Amino acid sequence: MVTEDSKILLHRFNWQRLWTISPGRCITSLCWRPDGKAIAVGLEDGTISLHDVENGKLLRSLKSHTVAVVCLNWEEDGQLNRDDSPNLSTYEDRTPRFFPPAPRPPRTLGVVCGDTGFMDDNEDLYQELSNSSYQRFNVLCSADNDGNICFSIFGIFPIGKINIHKSSVSTPFVDKQSAHQLMNASIYKVALSKDLCRLIVMCSGELDENMTELRQSQMAAHGMNGSHGLVLDTSIFFNRKNELHQLAQQASNIEELTEVIRASLSVMIKQWSDAMRTFHEKFASLSTLIIDHALDSSPQEEFLSLLGGARTSPAVHQFLVNTLGEVGVKRVSKVVCGAAKELQRIVLDHMQPAAEIIAFRMGELRALSRWRARFQGIGLDEVLINNATERSGMILVQIERFMRVLASVEQQFSNFFNWLLKCIKLLMQEPSDQLLPYNRETMQRVKELVQFGGFSDSEYLRRTLAKEFQEMECSFKEAFQMPFLSISRKIVCEDLLPLFPLPSSSASTSMIIPMSISYYEEVSESVSSCQHGLVDYICFQVPNEPTSNISNCIGIARGFMCNLSSLKKSQTSLEAVLLSIPAGYECVDLSLYKDTHIVLLLNGTVTSSESSGDACMMVVQARDLPFISLSRSSSLNVWTSHQLKDAVVQLQMENEKVRYIPHSVVAPLAVSASRGVACVFAARKRALVYILEEDEDEVLDSE
Repeated sequence: MVTEDSKILLHRFNWQRLWTISPGRCITSLCWRPDGKAIAVGLEDGTISLHDVENGKLLRSLKSHTVAVVCLNWEEDGQLNRDDSPNLSTYEDRTPRFFPPAPRPPRTLGVVCGDTGFMDDNEDLYQELSNSSYQRFNVLCSADNDGNICFSIFGIFPIGKINIHKSSVSTPFVDKQSAHQLMNASIYKVALSKDLCRLIVMCSGELDENMTELRQSQMAAHGMNGSHGLVLDTSIFFNRKNELHQLAQQASNIEELTEVIRASLSVMIKQWSDAMRTFHEKFASLSTLIIDHALDSSPQEEFLSLLGGARTSPAVHQFLVNTLGEVGVKRVSKVVCGAAKELQRIVLDHMQPAAEIIAFRMGELRALSRWRARFQGIGLDEVLINNATERSGMILVQIERFMRVLASVEQQFSNFFNWLLKCIKLLMQEPSDQLLPYNRETMQRVKELVQFGGFSDSEYLRRTLAKEFQEMECSFKEAFQMPFLSISRKIVCEDLLPLFPLPSSSASTSMIIPMSISYYEEVSESVSSCQHGLVDYICFQVPNEPTSNISNCIGIARGFMCNLSSLKKSQTSLEAVLLSIPAGYECVDLSLYKDTHIVLLLNGTVTSSESSGDACMMVVQARDLPFISLSRSSSLNVWTSHQLKDAVVQLQMENEKVRYIPHSVVAPLAVSASRGVACVFAARKRALVYILEEDEDEVLDSE
């Protein structure tokens, strides 16, 4: 549950609170992963973050949107992800055969665990969650305030996007085909079917039709603005789920390992820059002493003069003996050489293993891209994959080169500091300031150090290894963008169903209309044309319409997803019914439940100053309701609610399953399809959550 100050609280059924987190931004939507081991959190800035259910830690963050994420829906394939057809071969991720577990990003020294958003080193939970998500193919759908709907495989790999504002809806009717477009649409809810073939979108907006007859129809009398249902064809997820599964598995792992290299580079650059800053701070006073003694030379020239055995200047003598001293040299040597060793450790433990696994996985994708019959259709471009594979090989070459340079630089710094210690000891012993003749080998190493630029250049990583990483990352984005664009083009709007009119665009944007979408397996003659035996149910509250005598009603439509194939046969599978709420009550929220049940959360309309009101939950079996077929043979010339105004079913409290609540309630209502549990968030500045058993009348527990 989410509090008003945007904190997420998660409890077990025994009210044991597991964790509380605060993302720091307003939370606009929540969604469980199908296996229940993670939750997706939509934020007002368009970010979707995945959190571990057991401890609340951030697993992954995805920026698919630029505005608030208004709804989330996470659905997995109803069947196990295996190829049953004999002409398709099963696929196994071979990476664990040849490589140890993938490395995690390094942590900056001094950062408390959890501050970086990565898991603890001693926790294998992230790997377990990642592996479990690959057992079944699943897709996370997210929608924002701008009408964008994004699709992510496993919730982490973006695979498609569609904007309902820019998409024309070609509605196939028996005698003609109409093209429609929604203007200023606001999305309420999205629901992906269990076979991943269709996505139903509930939204509001102004309907704009290219044909002029709609404006002269019955809809024009009530205005063009209203609530609508859209059906999006997402059959590409079902038809190509094996190919998409393989692509997403490799690509998401590559992106995860890319983050390891990026974090490694960031930590390495920071540590080396800090070491060079310490070095310059200790040696900066030498330049000041040279100016104070009116000398026309640089620190490098003074050190070379000292190395050559010439007489030392007073500035160098004062700096080495009095300012720096043996203790100062040892401290700087420990910082610089320690940083070099830490860089080597990060490369060996994090960067190099990650780069090796990336190269292997890119090789796997390269092999898949050559299987054009299966993978060209989802946008896996062989040329782009070859380029990305070459870049992943180049990063390994750059890492090897960097390790050699780093070892050389560490040795040169070590020689330099050892020479300084000898010089300080000699200067403290020799009153004449005369040093022994220089050593040619030491002189050559110091010159190499000056030429390398180790004294002032801390940008070496950015110009070599980091630059190569940037180019590799760009090649990955270009290669993985092609499947994203290819899938996006194949997700199209197939049908549009006008549900009920709304007052105006400005007024409707602030309205909160209870809606619910679910899919059930149902065998019926009227819905026999539905693919895979799945029937969609759409439940919604109809706003009061004085002009049509419709007030305090709940609308239920089924077979909308199946209607396309029926229309081609001059039939219709779309059915609907209106339910009239009992007198004295109004609907607060609703939710579809298992076995085509509908749970209605009702508030009493009569309250007194002495009581906090009353409410109830009513459970209605939708399958037994007297649905009527809706005619859609000509055009979108009437709202669905208007076709049902003469066929309203009156709900009676004594005829339905009702549980009373001794106070008024507010939305939202959450109903579990497996445990028979309903959660109600109550008003009056307090939050009460009820747990009710499906087959019992009493409350089992509440808080």
